[in-house]
Amino acid sequence: MAPAQNSTEGAPRYVIGVDVGTGSARAGLFDLTGKMLSVAKRDITLFREAGSIVEQSSTEIWSAVCTTIREAVAWSGVDPAHVIGLGFDATCSLVVLGEGGMPLAVGPSEDAERDIIVWMDHRAVVQAERINAGGHDVLRYVGGRISPEMETPKILWLKENRPETFAAAWQFFDLADFLTWKSTGDLSRSTCTVTCKWTYLAHEARWDASYFEKIGLEEFAAESFSRIGTQMVEPGARLEGGLTVAAAEAMGLTPGTSVAAGMIDAHAGGIGTVGIGGNPSENLAYVFGTSSCTMTSTTEPIFVPGVWGPYYSAMVPGLWLNEGGQSAAGAAIDQLLSFHPAAAEAAAQAREAGQALPAYMAGIAAGKVSTASEAVTLAAGLHVVPEFLGNRAPFADPHARAIIAGLGMERDFDNLVALYVAGLCGIGYGLRQIIETQAKAGASVERVVISGGAGASPLVRQILADACGKPVVATAAAEPVLLGSAILGSVAAGAFADVRDAMAALSHMAAQYDPSGGDIADIHERRYRAFLSLQDVARTARSD
Repeated sequence: MAPAQNSTEGAPRYVIGVDVGTGSARAGLFDLTGKMLSVAKRDITLFREAGSIVEQSSTEIWSAVCTTIREAVAWSGVDPAHVIGLGFDATCSLVVLGEGGMPLAVGPSEDAERDIIVWMDHRAVVQAERINAGGHDVLRYVGGRISPEMETPKILWLKENRPETFAAAWQFFDLADFLTWKSTGDLSRSTCTVTCKWTYLAHEARWDASYFEKIGLEEFAAESFSRIGTQMVEPGARLEGGLTVAAAEAMGLTPGTSVAAGMIDAHAGGIGTVGIGGNPSENLAYVFGTSSCTMTSTTEPIFVPGVWGPYYSAMVPGLWLNEGGQSAAGAAIDQLLSFHPAAAEAAAQAREAGQALPAYMAGIAAGKVSTASEAVTLAAGLHVVPEFLGNRAPFADPHARAIIAGLGMERDFDNLVALYVAGLCGIGYGLRQIIETQAKAGASVERVVISGGAGASPLVRQILADACGKPVVATAAAEPVLLGSAILGSVAAGAFADVRDAMAALSHMAAQYDPSGGDIADIHERRYRAFLSLQDVARTARSD
């Protein structure tokens, strides 16, 4: 790979990772040991409408990205000329642009600035169900059922509900690919985005035209897929030309700085973590944020019903990826706490302490027990199946909903703590269910490597280890998702031969949380059986 145009012999070298999540854009500046020297953040707007509509603005996101890069470089004190590479990750949200890159309205607001259908938007449930009923062979590579969170159901919704927008669209981008195009002018798509969310068959290097014809998007095949991508490159590949003059000026960097093909945000967390121990196939990457994502790498394709994939070279180049997760994880805990009468009091205390409410609750729960493993005893009699936004895996069921069992008339703070711990246990049991389902299909793992803000507390990590029955490993990187994107930038700049070399050099373990035995293990086993039973009851009740 060609080095960045601004690389200087003997000068210190740095890379930047940019992460665009659901609520914010962040940029982190790293040296080539994996140490983060600075980080900057800007909140981004989430527009909600009735009917599960959730939208964003690509114009706002691009401005936030450029601002955070400028701030991260300024705060680090690094000479911008010594930044050799830039990597992006983003949520798997759909960006719709007209000719010349002009934003197009994607919803009833008619606001052209709202040109992004966010990953969590579920307006396309009907379209997804119709696609699944068709049973096309490509669905084998999404666990047998496509999700309304993926892009082809969303585009089909646009065609059927906003035909003018569909017809006027010049390009449909995954958000990470939009950012790399905006930075370089290169229309190449990442194999991560198009394989995981668009049904591209990376192992055969092709789109399946018959799929698009069957579901009602025959235009794409007729156009030779020019609106959704004709050139695919692996994450970390250097995009032609590097930073354009306009992008470099907006970011405060040097034109020609290497820009890597990007990734979905959860997958960047995988890149930033699964290299620990040297064998990515032994590690399950668990990105625990607003939602959660599980990523398992295998040398051969493994088909797991209800788990997305297998995807070839979608995360670690040359390996197959199975992707599960929970549509609401951190968001499920927020939702759960909001129901309780003591939530307002707790939220006020959390604000006083300068913490988010879940982080504050973790500290309170930890103070009530002698060891983190014993926190489960605080939730005695309370059970939560936290599927507020459906079950992403292993059932691929967007209609699933949460269950809270065991609530009484208590209104006090201790009961709020109990509900919080029960919710965390429910997240852990959902993780165990995914791990066990994959293991039965032949994709077993030795440990869970965690990233994401919702999993930052030692108490949370221990509860998850006990609930899922696997060691949970925390990385030395404070921001492993940003590190994952920076790893891509380092490879694009030629600092490492490939992604695997960069992962091995820049990812390090900080701590390991082993599952408890004895009475604690017995408690979790009983609670897990209750979790499974409650899921069954919910499905039965929903059909009545």
